[in-house]
Amino acid sequence: MHILGSVWLKPWQTHNRFTNLSVTFDEDFNLPLMILTQILKIIDPIGTKLERWYDAGVGFIPNVIIAILVLIAFRYTASYISNLVSKLLGKASHNVALVSLISAITKIAVFAVGLFFALGILGLDKTVTSLLAGAGVLALALGFAFQDLTTNFISGAFIAIQRPIAVGDIIETNGYTGRVKSIGLRSVKLDNFAGQMVELPSKDIFQKPIVNFTHSGERRVSIECGVSYQDDLKKVENLTLETIKSLNFLSAIRPVEFNFTKFGENSVDFQVLFWIDQIKTGPGAAKSTGMMAIKSKFDEHGITIPFPVRNQDVTTQVAKE
Repeated sequence: MHILGSVWLKPWQTHNRFTNLSVTFDEDFNLPLMILTQILKIIDPIGTKLERWYDAGVGFIPNVIIAILVLIAFRYTASYISNLVSKLLGKASHNVALVSLISAITKIAVFAVGLFFALGILGLDKTVTSLLAGAGVLALALGFAFQDLTTNFISGAFIAIQRPIAVGDIIETNGYTGRVKSIGLRSVKLDNFAGQMVELPSKDIFQKPIVNFTHSGERRVSIECGVSYQDDLKKVENLTLETIKSLNFLSAIRPVEFNFTKFGENSVDFQVLFWIDQIKTGPGAAKSTGMMAIKSKFDEHGITIPFPVRNQDVTTQVAKE
């Protein structure tokens, strides 16, 4: 066997090899050659695909750079607009939670717009549509799952915007009376004047009636009393008005009202109404001071406040002898 180049030739095939070369491969080399051919057939499309990807990637780099620059620009724009909204709302509302929430939502919204622009530059329009659809479904699901919590937050936002109450106001709502200690998006806290803190959901405050005793800065106090039938009613009226008007915590613009209300069983009943300046005193202290002043004035002038009359039936059983 002779060697010609890289081809093995059998002895009977070496004659006239320069003019009529006939090469026959050994059967042992046919199988590796077939395997190599199949591998090349598989690798060649992959290489072509990789080459196309490389060309597309190189051409895609400018779009990626532009998209990144757009995101960076919208990131700083979102922060600037958020700070601007926070300053403007801070002048209109003193609710820190509401201002922070709206500024955060504004920042997210502006950055989301920039994200959609960036995806559009990259040619991912279908991705933008999918994100919008997914966001809508997610918002709907969260709305149903946290319905009460969402209602509280929205109600708290409206309370902060409309400002029917403020911190320090004395209000009555949902069966509770107290001074407002804090107003949040989720709840309102009251001091009920008994050393207890009452926390009410914002939706209950927003949806139900509120009696605000501090809104006008004034509050009316009522005192009911009765005098004997033997007393001069005109004198009773004059003495009562004189006594109440001498108190130093009355409103300067509100008149004192006096009315006889009914003929009772053992007295003629009357009611005196007067307005107080709540900066000077509260309704409880004002009523107590007014009652003591009226009692003292009546005692000086011999006006009788009758005692309640009650009948007692005392039955004595005598033992029979």
